Order: sequence, then C-alpha cells, then structure tokens
Amino acid sequence: MKNVLLICLLLVIPACSLAQETSSSAAQSGLPSAPAPQQAQLHTASVPVAGLEASAAQTAAVPSTSLSLSDAQALALKNNPQISFARLTALASQQVTRQVRSNLWPTATMDLTAVDSEPGSRITAGALNNPTVYPRAAAGATVTQLITDFGRTTNLISSASLAAKAENQNALATKEQILLAVDQAFYNALQTHAVLTVAQQTVNDRQTVSDQVGALFKSKLKSELDLSFANVNLAQAKLLLLDAQNNENAALAALSAVLGFSTLQSFQLVEDPSSSVAPPGNVDELIATALTVRPEILALDFQSESAAKFQKAERDLLFPNIRALGTVGDTPVRNPAISPNWYGAVGLNVDIPVFNGFLFTARAREASLREQATRERLRDLRDRISRDVRTSWLNANTAYQRLAVTQQLLDQANLALNLAQARYHLGLGSIVELSQGQLQQTQAQISNAQAMYDYRLSLALLQYQTSGI
Repeated sequence: MKNVLLICLLLVIPACSLAQETSSSAAQSGLPSAPAPQQAQLHTASVPVAGLEASAAQTAAVPSTSLSLSDAQALALKNNPQISFARLTALASQQVTRQVRSNLWPTATMDLTAVDSEPGSRITAGALNNPTVYPRAAAGATVTQLITDFGRTTNLISSASLAAKAENQNALATKEQILLAVDQAFYNALQTHAVLTVAQQTVNDRQTVSDQVGALFKSKLKSELDLSFANVNLAQAKLLLLDAQNNENAALAALSAVLGFSTLQSFQLVEDPSSSVAPPGNVDELIATALTVRPEILALDFQSESAAKFQKAERDLLFPNIRALGTVGDTPVRNPAISPNWYGAVGLNVDIPVFNGFLFTARAREASLREQATRERLRDLRDRISRDVRTSWLNANTAYQRLAVTQQLLDQANLALNLAQARYHLGLGSIVELSQGQLQQTQAQISNAQAMYDYRLSLALLQYQTSGI
C-alpha cells in the first residue's frame, strides 16, 4: 500500500509543475491571439470598425492638400465672402463722401423747350405764376453755385469722410475676425485629429487585451467576467473612435467653410514646429495696446466724430442758404412779342428758414442725442475690450500651466496602466483594475493632446484681442 501511494505522488508532482510552467509561460509570452468565445452574448460587433476602415479608405483615396496655418489664412483672405463684403461696403462709403462734396461744385443743366398754345390763352388756375403762354422753341443753360450755407456742407463732408474711415476699420475688424476663425478651425481640426489618433490606438490596444483574455478564457485560465469586461472596454473604445472620426469630419467641414469653399475639402494639416512660449507677463500693457489699435475701437471712434460733425450740420439748417444763379439761351422760333431771340440773366438767391414746425430744431436735437449715444457705445466697448483682454490673458496662462500638468498626468497614467497590466498577468489584480488603468490612460492621452492646441488657440485669441492676428 505504501509503495502505491509513493508511486502516485511521484506522478502527480511533475504533472502539477508542468501545468504551472505552462500557465506561467503563456502569461509571460504576451498571450497568443485567439478567436472570440462561442457564447453569443460575448461577441463584439465588428461592423462599426469595418465601416470606419471603409470610410478611412475612401478618404485616403481622395488626394489631400498640405495646408499650414499661414496658407489657410491666405486662402481665407482670398476666398471668404465676408471679407469681400466688408471691403465693398468700405468702398461704397467712400462714394458717399463724393456725393456730399458735389454740393460745393457748380450745377449746370441744359433745357430744350417747345410750346404750342391757343392764341391769347392764359393760365388762370393753380399757384401764382406768369399766366401768359407764347408758342416758342428755345434752348438754354442754367448754372447754380452755392456761395455759403454757413458750414453745413463742409460738416456733412467731414461726417461722410469719418464714416468712410469707420467702414475701413470695420473691414479691417472683419478681416481680423476671419483670421481668428481660421485659427480656431485649424487648431480644432488638429485637435480632433490628435484625438482620433488616440482613439485608434486605444481600439488597437484594447483589441489586443480582448484577444489575450479570450485566449485565456478558452484555456479555462480566466473567467467569463474578465472576458466581459475586456469586450466592454473594446466596445467603449470603438464608440470613442466613432465620435472622434465624426468630430474630425465636422472640424474639416468648418475649416473648409471659413476658407471660402462650399464643399468639403481634403486637407493634410501641417503643424507649426515652433515650441510653445509663455504668454506675456504684463496684462496692463496688453490692455493699453488693445485700446489703441483695435479696429473696433477705431471704427466707433470715427463714428463718434462723424456723429458730432453731422450734429453740427443739422444745427446749421437754421442758417440761411445763399446761391448764385445764371441762365442764358436762344429762342429761334418765337412769338413776335418775344424779342430779342436770345436771353440771359444772373441773380442771387438767399433762402432764409423762418418756420417749418420746428423740423430743423428736432433734427438737430436728434443728431445731438445720437452723437451722445455713440460716445456711450464707445465707452462701453472700451470696458468690454479691457475685460476680454484680461480674460484671454488669464485663459492663456491657465492653458500654459495645463501643458505640464497634462504631461505629468499622462506619465502617471502610463505607469499606473503598466503596473495594472503586470498585476493582472501575475494574477494579483482584477480586470477592474486593468479597465480603470486603460480608461485613465485614454483620458490622459486625450487631455494631453487637447492641451497643446488649447494653448495655441488661447494665444491666437489673446493676440486677436490685443493687436490683431
């Protein structure tokens, strides 16, 4: 009996050792790929990934154009219709100045008149007039010249000229806004592409883990719970990939639109290789610069001056209007009562306003109130720009500090995931620890990818708020 027990022990001990060595070597060798288990409830859908691969293949088939930030800005300045609209509006406002200035030039008109009337007819109804009507045919010219309207026309010219300068500044402000929109769309596209790259890597990594856990499950070395967690993590990664690809397509669509294209363009964005520099340290200097050079402030300043000139012009309506007139002509066909055949006269007309129901007074008062309202708008704009510059400066400093923090977060997340994987392979940790480590790494990678472009965008916004892009 003792000999039989001894023989059994000798046979069992090597078998156990061989099993342990086989299990350990399988865990340390990276675990071979294996098909998914046969349970229907554990299958992971592969259709979305196949669809993504097909979509990526179609996108790759379309030739893409390399596009840097400076190239994008040049395209927007050339193609964006808002810039053309603002420029044309500014050019049109310059013609208003010419229209008003025309009042200082003489006005000449030519008249051709032919009249046939009943003999001895008279005009007896209507306003006061010379009732005699003679048959005649005549041609003549009339010249009118403004002598003085006591400054009304010159004030109107100054008002129109200042309004044209305001429109020029509005056109410049529109240009700056489009350039900022280009920067936002460009960096957003780069950011979404970086997130897409993280999502693709996440799908690949979690697919590998799912295959490894599936192989261990088939070998009865891992439970069905472990496989379920691995497949759930893989499905989450695929959802992240779907969202990331949709966000990238939307970002490219926004970039194409701001560049002036009506259809989606395929661009291969080229990043700026320069390193990130810290934002300026003195925000008060930035605010002072913004209040001096911002086109919105200059435009509203010109509008305020234009309103002041217009208020003076409306006030000048109460003064007389003095004009010189001259006329000359010939009457080759005429009644014998009209003699001689040519005529000519010069005169001076003084138009003195007496009473029109307080119309001119009301117009002058309206212009004065509007001029005061424009000054208040300018003061409000200065306050808002000061606030915006300070807010942009604070955001830029925060984004700059996030660069180091997100990098540290990513390093710690990578370390935590490596430790979780090691513990899981040694059988010391659970699938929950591994899943948590994977999730934290993905979030850290996304945060780190977004932090760089958030900082560059915050710098672009700060530059726009201060001196323009």
